[in-house]
Amino acid sequence: MHGFQISFYTQQGRRHKHMSIAEWLMQEAKSLGIAGATVTAAQGGYGRDGLYCSSHFFELGDQPVEVSLAVNATQADQLFARVIEEKVPLFYIKTPIEFGIIGEEQE
Repeated sequence: MHGFQISFYTQQGRRHKHMSIAEWLMQEAKSLGIAGATVTAAQGGYGRDGLYCSSHFFELGDQPVEVSLAVNATQADQLFARVIEEKVPLFYIKTPIEFGIIGEEQE
């Protein structure tokens, strides 16, 4: 199948609708029928403002987080529409990919 890998970048402490943005993105993806999402926490990084963000021993709110999904074109359009509708400011990367599942017996 052809589609896109979409990676959204945020921080652990950023919230939308009383949940982390990563949790909100996963909830929206699931409601759109997207088969899976991966959340990855980074040690550190900096964004467009040039400020370094990282995890700290007592505070993880600044820790950079990536949410990655493999989606078809329709799902990509639907997900972006939800993010725009909810006015959630997010940096993203959208890359064309081929994806699927191998190693399973077909019924």
